[in-house]
Amino acid sequence: MTRSTPRTVLHRAAGSFAAAGLLAAASLAGAAAPAQAADTPVFTLGGPAETALHPYPESGKPKSSTVGITLNNPSEDEENGGFGGDFTLTFDLSGVAGVADVKFDGESSPDCKVTGTKAVCEDWGIWPGLQGAADLVVTAADGSENGDTGTIKVTGQADGATFTPFTTRLTVGGPDLVMERLPLKSELTPGAKQQAPITFANRGTRDADGVLLTLRYSRGLDIPQRYSNCEYTVDDPDLPDFGWTTALCSVEGAFEAGATYTLATPLTLEATERAYYDTFLYGIHENSAAQRTALRAGAPFERGIGGVLKAVPAKKGAAARSADLDPYDNQQEADFRTENTADFVAYGDQVAGTEGSFVNADIGFRNEGPAWIGHIRSGEDVATVDFTVPQGASVATKPERCRAVTADGQYREDQNTPAPRYFCNTSMTVRDGAGLDLRFELRIDKAMVGASGAVTVRNTFLKNPKLPFDPKPANNTAYLVLNGEGDGDGSDSGGATEGGDGGSGEPSTPPTSAPDPAESPSGTSGSTTSGGSSSGTAGGSGGGGGLASTGSIALIASGTAAAALAAGLVLFTAARRRAARHS
Repeated sequence: MTRSTPRTVLHRAAGSFAAAGLLAAASLAGAAAPAQAADTPVFTLGGPAETALHPYPESGKPKSSTVGITLNNPSEDEENGGFGGDFTLTFDLSGVAGVADVKFDGESSPDCKVTGTKAVCEDWGIWPGLQGAADLVVTAADGSENGDTGTIKVTGQADGATFTPFTTRLTVGGPDLVMERLPLKSELTPGAKQQAPITFANRGTRDADGVLLTLRYSRGLDIPQRYSNCEYTVDDPDLPDFGWTTALCSVEGAFEAGATYTLATPLTLEATERAYYDTFLYGIHENSAAQRTALRAGAPFERGIGGVLKAVPAKKGAAARSADLDPYDNQQEADFRTENTADFVAYGDQVAGTEGSFVNADIGFRNEGPAWIGHIRSGEDVATVDFTVPQGASVATKPERCRAVTADGQYREDQNTPAPRYFCNTSMTVRDGAGLDLRFELRIDKAMVGASGAVTVRNTFLKNPKLPFDPKPANNTAYLVLNGEGDGDGSDSGGATEGGDGGSGEPSTPPTSAPDPAESPSGTSGSTTSGGSSSGTAGGSGGGGGLASTGSIALIASGTAAAALAAGLVLFTAARRRAARHS
C-alpha cells in the first residue's frame, strides 16, 4: 500500500477542486452522519451530485469528465484531529453499467483498482478538513444514448472509524451553457456608464429548464437596476476585503439546445466615484434549488423590487434537467481601470511616560478616497506603513503583520528583539474610508523631550516609495512623539508634513528630537498589555491570493465563485501544511 505523500495530498486537493462542482459538492456531501460513540470518528464522503457525460461519438474517442470524490474529517484540531490508520473506499459501479465507463486518475488515485462493476481504493491517513479522496475519469459507454442515467455509490471502511456513504449520478448528454464575452470598454472615468447586453448559448444536447444568471462586481462598480427575479448581497463574508456585490437572477424558460439568447434589456454597468481597479464577472448556470443554494454560499440575500429580467428568445415548455456538459465555459470576466485617485493620510501619536515605563502607541493611515484600491488579480499588498522607532524607546510588542528591519530598511533575521524600524504591509485591498491601524507597545528606555519617529505610508517597494494613485504625498508621513514639550495627553500627531495639502487633517511640523537627557514631564505610563493587534485593511486583515489572471475560469464568477476561490485556496494551503507535517 502506498501511503499519502505531500505530492499525492496536493494532487488530490487540487484535482478535486478543479473538478466541476466540488464546492457545490461540499454542500451536498451526503446525508447527516448517524450518532456515534464520542471516541469513534465519523468521516463524510462527498462529491458532485450529478455529472453530465458527452455522448459517445460516431467516430473518434469519447470525451471524458472527472468526478472528484471528497472526504471530510470534521475535526477542528489540526494537530491532533487526524486519523492515522488504513482505510478503504469501495465504489459500486453496477448502476452505471452500459451508461458510463469508469477509470481512476493514476496520479490523484494511485491505489485504486477496477474489477468488473466494483472498484476499491486503499489509502492511509485522514487529516482534519475537506480533502480529495479519488478522481474518477468517466466517459459515456459505447452504445449509450442521450438521456441514459445511472448512479455510483461510494462507501468507506476502517477499523475504529465510520464513513457516511455518498451517491453520485452520471447522465449522458445535457445542456452546455456558454457565456459569450462582452465587448466592454476597460479604460473608464468615474461616472462612466456602458451597456452590458449579456448573451449566452446552449451548445449541449438537451434543453435547459430555466437559467441562473450570476453577476459579481467589485466595490468600484455598480449595476443600478434591481430586478424582482434577482436576489442581491453585498460584501460576501467569505471575501470581506473585496467588497463584492453578487446578484443571482432566476430567468424562466426552456432554453433550447443549439440556440443563443440575450437579455431583453441590456444591463447598465457604471464606474462609481470610488472605482480604480475593478472586476466584473458574469456567468450562466441551469437553474435549480441545489444550484441556488450552492451559489448563495450561506450569504444573506435580498430580492430586488424592480421589473423582471428576461432573456429572448425563450421557448415555453418543459425541459429535462441535467448537469452542464462543460461547466468551465459558463463564465466570462472583465477588468477595468478607472482614472481616479485615493488620498492615503498617515497618522501618528503622542505618548508620554517615565524612564522604564511602557506605553501604547497607535499609528497607521486612512484612505480618504475617493477611490478604493484593490489588487484583486495579483493579490499584491497595496501599501506599506514604514515606522521608525523614536530615539530613547524600544519596541516591546509589535503587530503580527509588521516585520523588523534594520535602520536603513534591510532584511533582519532576528524578529524577536527590538529593532530600529518596522515595515507593516496592508492586505491586497484598502477601501475608501478604511486603512490600517497599528498598535505598538514601547518601552521608554531613556526619557527624552520630543523624541520622534516617522510614520510613513508608501509603496511596498522601498526604492520606489511613491503611491501611484495618491495625489497628495505631503500627508503620507506623520510622527510618533514621545514626551512632547507641553503635551502629555496622547493626542494625535497625524496630518501632513513639510507643507503641501494636508487633506482632512491639519498639517503638523516634525517635532524636534532632544538628544540630551532631560526630566520627562509627569505623565501616565501606558498599559503593559501586548497591544499587538491591528484592525487590518478594508474590513479585513492579512494578504491573500487574488483572482486568477484574466480569462474564463470555472465557477469564479458564481456564488461558488467566492466560495470556490476562498475554499479552494484554503483547501490547497491546508493540504500543503498537513502534507509537510506528515511527510
